[in-house]
Amino acid sequence: MCRIAAYSGPSIPLENIIIKPRHSLLEQSQHANEAKLAVNGDGFGMAWYADQDRPGLYRDVLPAWSDGNLNDLCRMIKAPLFLAHVRASTFGEVSRSNCHPFTFGKWSFVHNGQIGEFGRLRRQLETTLTDELYAARRGSTDSELLFLLLLSNGLEISATEAIQTTLQQILTLGHDRTEPDRMAVAISDGSTLYAFRYSTDRRSPSLYFGEGLDHGGKVIASEPLDKGTGTWTPIAESSFFSLSENVAQHDTLTIE
Repeated sequence: MCRIAAYSGPSIPLENIIIKPRHSLLEQSQHANEAKLAVNGDGFGMAWYADQDRPGLYRDVLPAWSDGNLNDLCRMIKAPLFLAHVRASTFGEVSRSNCHPFTFGKWSFVHNGQIGEFGRLRRQLETTLTDELYAARRGSTDSELLFLLLLSNGLEISATEAIQTTLQQILTLGHDRTEPDRMAVAISDGSTLYAFRYSTDRRSPSLYFGEGLDHGGKVIASEPLDKGTGTWTPIAESSFFSLSENVAQHDTLTIE
């Protein structure tokens, strides 16, 4: 499993979330506390928004702790909204095209978890994509396909409806599977940060909402970045979360 972190608020250096906290995303790449694997060394990446609609993107196959550029990039880049990810692969080889975040136009996406028995469902799911979205697929992971399915199912129009439609689509096509779906996801269009937590066996990957931090922003993360700073609240199972203009809203996902 992977670890994710996403920030929205006043513009800050990326290092304030990715590098500096005692249990930063960089620290979690080697010492995760709430994952099957403590080490997440199959690549990393980050997407950030500045003065353009499309996000900046940096990804590599190196473990986060081995990239000599990461500290300097995170120190020098400031942004009011960004997503970051460290990978422990479950499906798909270690390659840059399989590293998160995935982007399309103004959208960026990170995922921790799996589509159960993905190899069996992959072809059926890919055939539901529009030609444009199918052509945009670069890697081989379930995560990238999940992102493209959300876009295909109307993410631009309604994030909640696109998420519920996509999860229902996967559940219907794979109704006879024995391996569960498990997902913790963060998505952004550059103005709103969305997140959801879902599984078919009620064992979703961990996901927290952090607020009251010293820089005034709010964070979605797989694990609290610093339990001594701010308030960290677990995001409930089968729930949807959005954060826009520093206002957080919660809702329940209804998947039959």
